[in-house]
Amino acid sequence: MASVPGDALTGAATAGTRPGRGTLWAIAASLCLYEAGMALNDWADRDEDAAERPHRPLPSGRITPAAALAASAALTATGLGLASRAGRPALAVATALATTVWAYDLGLKHTPAGPATMATARALDLLLGATATTPTPRHALRSLPAAALLGAHTYAVTAVSRHETHGGSTRTPLAALVVTLTIAGTLSTRTPQPPPPGPPAPRPALPFPTPSPRPRSHPGRLHSSRRPHLGPLLALAYARTPATLLLHAALNPSAALTERAVGGGIRATIPLQAALAARAGATGTALGLLGLVPLARALARKVSPT
Repeated sequence: MASVPGDALTGAATAGTRPGRGTLWAIAASLCLYEAGMALNDWADRDEDAAERPHRPLPSGRITPAAALAASAALTATGLGLASRAGRPALAVATALATTVWAYDLGLKHTPAGPATMATARALDLLLGATATTPTPRHALRSLPAAALLGAHTYAVTAVSRHETHGGSTRTPLAALVVTLTIAGTLSTRTPQPPPPGPPAPRPALPFPTPSPRPRSHPGRLHSSRRPHLGPLLALAYARTPATLLLHAALNPSAALTERAVGGGIRATIPLQAALAARAGATGTALGLLGLVPLARALARKVSPT
């Protein structure tokens, strides 16, 4: 849950804008949709949890199935309402995100399409932050590469998580390790920010040379050229979190080591978000995201991230 606000902040950063009121609406909507997915997941898995995890809220009787389903529906409606405050484009992305979450929990989770569906949900969550923050949907398109990298990471972690109960897979953790290292290598390179959409205004020809005017930054764009590039350091911080655990799970594909690898992949989400923001030149956002790491660790001690 601690990584959810980072999706919206990363979306705003990779779109080339500073966080604003729309970003806050996106964060609130994302939190509601995330909790809706958690409640719906428990409702959908109540029979499986009764056999394998009887201590969970529904099998233990602490929460009734009807209450969990009602909470999921209410949280989904609330999340969509909050997203609508950021504009129609944000509501459209939030609707797609909610649809993906419900489709995953109610039918796709245990199918071959499960990891791709979860990856799509995470990518949409980042795009929700971009769409809610930028002035037009065209500006939000600049966040598509970051959304793809976050989706690839989520796909790899979700694929490994399908073996965390019984273990037994060597190829899946190795494939996830390759994906992690590939993402880290991509994040180590800096991509120049594209110019704002639209053709530049024509300049009249002058009969004699004049000094070139100082370029002006696009309104809302981050002034990243003078900021230190933390991308390689944060890419290393991202990779080292799950890499060793994935290697251990590949060498000894037990259920315990596989579950630890999944936990490491989940914890790596925040350093990944920070690295994506730093690669876009949003150093302040990247450092702010790193401040969520202690919160994520504290929550992991109370509730398993898997």
